[in-house]
Formats: sequence, C-alpha cells, structure tokens
Amino acid sequence: MEKRNNVTEFVLLGLTKNPKMQKIIFVVFLVIYVITVVGNVLIVVTITTSTSLRSPMYFFLSYLSFIDTCYSSVNAPKIIVDSFRERKTILFNWCMIQVFGEHFFGGVEVILLTVMAYDRYVAICKPLHYTTIMNWRVCSLLMGVSWMGGFLHAIIQILFIFRLPFCGPNVIDHFMCDLNPLLNLACTDTHTLGLFVAANSGFICLLNFLLLMVSYVVILRSLRTHSSEGRRKALSTCISHITVVVLFFVPCIFVYMRPVATLPVDKAVAVFYAIITPMLNPLIYTLRNAQMKNAIKKLCNRKATLGDE
Repeated sequence: MEKRNNVTEFVLLGLTKNPKMQKIIFVVFLVIYVITVVGNVLIVVTITTSTSLRSPMYFFLSYLSFIDTCYSSVNAPKIIVDSFRERKTILFNWCMIQVFGEHFFGGVEVILLTVMAYDRYVAICKPLHYTTIMNWRVCSLLMGVSWMGGFLHAIIQILFIFRLPFCGPNVIDHFMCDLNPLLNLACTDTHTLGLFVAANSGFICLLNFLLLMVSYVVILRSLRTHSSEGRRKALSTCISHITVVVLFFVPCIFVYMRPVATLPVDKAVAVFYAIITPMLNPLIYTLRNAQMKNAIKKLCNRKATLGDE
C-alpha cells in the first residue's frame, strides 16, 4: 500500500457544540479526572507504604491503579482543554500517540485483570500452595508479561494505522482519536483491516472476558467448602473484581467486536470505559475492602500527625 498523506491534523467534533453544555462538560470531566488521579495515586501510595498490604493481590492492585491513572490521562486532559475551544484539533502525530496510549494502557489492563483473576483463583482454590505458586518472582514475571503484551498489542495497531493513506477528509466525529473513526477517514478499502481490528482488539477482549467469567464461576463454586467468614471475605473480593471486569470489558467488546462503523452511541460508551471506569476502580476496591480502608485511615492519620508536629 503506497502511503499518501495530505492530512497534518484532524478536527474533533467533540461531545457537543452547545457552549453551555461544553461548560458543564469542563466541570464534570475536571472533577472526574481529579477524583481519578487522587483516588488511584492514594491507592498506590497506601499499598507502597503500608506493611499490612504486602500480598500479591495488593501488588497487582497498585499497578492497576497506576495504569488507570495513565489510561485516564491519555484522553481526559485533552477533553477538558477542548471544552474551551470552538475548533478542536489534534496534530496527526499526536493523534497516533493518543491511539498508541489508549491501546497500550488498555492492553496492559486487560492482561492484568486476567492475572488478578488467576491470583484470586490460587488464593481461594489452592490456599495451601498460594505462597509457593504466587511467589514474588512469579508476580514480577506476570506483571512483565502484562506490560509486554500491552506494548505488542498497541504497536501492532499503530503500525497498521500509521501506514494508512489519509488524503482528504480529516473531521472525526468523536472527542478522541480511535481506530474506527480513523479507518473511516482513510482513502483506501479498510474492510480487511477492520476485520483485523475486530480480531486484535474485539476478539481478545471477548476471549479474556469469557475466561475471566469462567474463572470466577469456578472460584464462587469452590466457596461452598469454605467457612462462613472465609466465604464472606472471598465473596467480597470477587464481587469487586467482577464489577471492574464487567465495567471495563463490556464497553470495549461493544466498540471493537463489530465491523468498522461509527455509531452515535460510541461517544457515550467511550466516555464510560476511557474516563469513568478508571475513576470507579479505586472506589470499588476501597469501599469493599476493609483492609484497604484501614490502611488509608492509618496513612491519613500519619500525615495529620506529621503535620501537627
């Protein structure tokens, strides 16, 4: 495919053209972004500094919070700044960087959520062998696989998109650069590439989602042999994980597991998985986890004590 590229920037139509709604979008998205960053950074700091949160589950949770902060930062600042602009544009190279960031951090999160499900499976179904199986070497290896898998997923996507010829239309009916809107603008037949996107993004999301659901069904079935207290703790943890998995995977499957097309509902779905879900993750994990709440209280009390001295 010979690359012909006359496009140096893309015009984003954003969420709305209504000036009043844009002011509301600025306030709402700024609040969401601040909560996302503060909440996730608080979890990372709490786990890093607390001696009571040294298990593999919290090790993975700290990385999930870090990834959510980065994932949200790919799009949220741009949306907030663009809410002041009548004409919303993004340079071609920055558009490619945005696509790479979305799929890099999204890919890492997909794999990491699968790793966290495996960790819960071992902890609940094989408790006597947990420390042997989930030793720190294995945890570090699984975390490395998550980062490498996300990088490979993103680099494959960006290599195909970057080679597409963009020779005319440059208006994207979205608030961010993404695969489907860009495929619609390319001045070549993208049907085959659209199927590849569905396989590389949609099918991977669907397969991981099904694997996760099966693993949690196995875990929940195994809880019948546990004591009532053990069952309650394990059930609380699993419900938190399942909630995060559903909130993240279902919108992604809807967007990527279909032929190339831009639907009006895509913007609302993208807001949910790219902006809102990273904010909900720290709330879900902390509100249902007594150990995390106690560690956060201790951290805040320690900071208050240091401030009084």
